[in-house]
Amino acid sequence: MPALQRLGVLTSGGDAPGLNAVIRAVVKSSANSGIECMGLEDSFDGLLEPGRSRVLTPRDVTGILRFGGTILGTVNRGDPFHHRVATSDGLVDYSDRVVEMFHKMGLGALIVIGGDGSLEIGHKFFLRGIPVVGVPKTIDNDIFGTTNCFGFDSAVVFATDAIDRLHTTAEAHKRILVVEVMGRYAGWIALYAGVAGGADAILIPEIPFDIGIVAQRLRERDDWGAKFSIVVVAEGAVPIGGKVALLEEAHGGYSERLGGIGLRVCQDLARQTGKARRRADQLRPRAGDPLRREGGRSREARRVRDDGRLRSAGHRRAAAGRRGGEDEDGPDGLGSAHDGEGAGGHFRRLKPVSFES
Repeated sequence: MPALQRLGVLTSGGDAPGLNAVIRAVVKSSANSGIECMGLEDSFDGLLEPGRSRVLTPRDVTGILRFGGTILGTVNRGDPFHHRVATSDGLVDYSDRVVEMFHKMGLGALIVIGGDGSLEIGHKFFLRGIPVVGVPKTIDNDIFGTTNCFGFDSAVVFATDAIDRLHTTAEAHKRILVVEVMGRYAGWIALYAGVAGGADAILIPEIPFDIGIVAQRLRERDDWGAKFSIVVVAEGAVPIGGKVALLEEAHGGYSERLGGIGLRVCQDLARQTGKARRRADQLRPRAGDPLRREGGRSREARRVRDDGRLRSAGHRRAAAGRRGGEDEDGPDGLGSAHDGEGAGGHFRRLKPVSFES
């Protein structure tokens, strides 16, 4: 068997933390072994035309370790084995074109970084004679034969942090908060984040739930003095005898889109417990830096006068009066109420968008 001279690497499916780290590792390992590495752009689309790929060297991947997303781009729509595509050579079968271009480009192997759908496609190309190495990348952590997939740990950390931030609101208002997390048909994110975040009930796809039992447990908490509860629901969770909640049905080679079970659980718990409830399934960061930056300067930096002294609250109020409006800081200089900031400083918090159903 001839020695491997050139290989291709691509990212496919949804983006997840760690993709650029994997690309970097592939390129550096290839260079150390004397193998040329071709970066294929936008998933398998990079094998449709010669101009949709580029040689990657260690210099090209220096510094990308900390970047999110993927420098190669990705596609999470459709299946190459189910449609034809327009190319410079006319309308051709997508999968046939990929195999043809793989050989024309002189590739000896293909590294596919993706989730279950992408790796399934990679396996189909393997059956057509392309040597394939699959790298499991998915926040869902649902690839058979793996322990942890790339992206899973970061997803758990984010979800745990979001759940942890909801405890104070739930306790202050004596509410039941329902948090819907991703994961598709696997409950790993809900289970890990729910346990780490101190959830009082965790509903996962692997165990169909009885909403009556869940409501009973929450009422028991209420009886012995815990007047609030947090329920974590995986998007693929289903009630006993029920069906998975969908935002969109599968169509034209596209997979079904899950979502909405959090709202159902929220409504059912409201009826069975009589408690105020909120659905907090849309969590987003309001800004990146702990110190909010506007115009390139942090709020703390703007408080320092030209002579280096920290401006007092009086200075700030006087400045606000000269501008003919309110200072962006409150009267105590700790942040205005509409920012959702309190005496803890100026960290722009990850705020839950709550809905009352």
